[in-house]
Amino acid sequence: MFAVETLSSRRVYANRWMTVREDAIRRPDGSDGIYGVVDKPTYALIIPRDGDRLHLVEQYRYPVGRRRWEFPAGTAPDRAEVDPAELAVRELLEETGLVAGRMDMIGELEVAPGMSSQRGLVFLATELTPGPAQREHTEQDMRAGWFSTAEFESMIKNGEIADAQSVAAYTLLRLHDGE
Repeated sequence: MFAVETLSSRRVYANRWMTVREDAIRRPDGSDGIYGVVDKPTYALIIPRDGDRLHLVEQYRYPVGRRRWEFPAGTAPDRAEVDPAELAVRELLEETGLVAGRMDMIGELEVAPGMSSQRGLVFLATELTPGPAQREHTEQDMRAGWFSTAEFESMIKNGEIADAQSVAAYTLLRLHDGE
């Protein structure tokens, strides 16, 4: 088994959403190195589906400098660890106004395992009841809409959907459906 020993760890940055740490490590061959690691809490990503339609949200993503369509997703405030199933219910309502009669966990994703410890659980939300979104102040520019699976796949092909978590979650959905 390949194991890396952590020799020391220090926090180099922190805010409400994440911490960055630098770890001094020793590899199995005895050589030393460092890792910079972004720590964020577990997130929930929700695929709201009604028949052949998927519900997406669009918002401005500062790090890439553009608006992006993606599945609703989020973490708890202040880096809190919250039960992902509870988080999924809350994020779905907050971002879309939808309430799911059924919420099934269909998989797990790692955001960027070469640099981040964050993982996410993917939920399929069905038996949906619409209502008003309850967005946070930072989500006021968010838009939402329904798209057929054909439209969703076309949006991936033409770059309108480039969020890796949404594309990977869609793969989990296809596997869940047995396609």
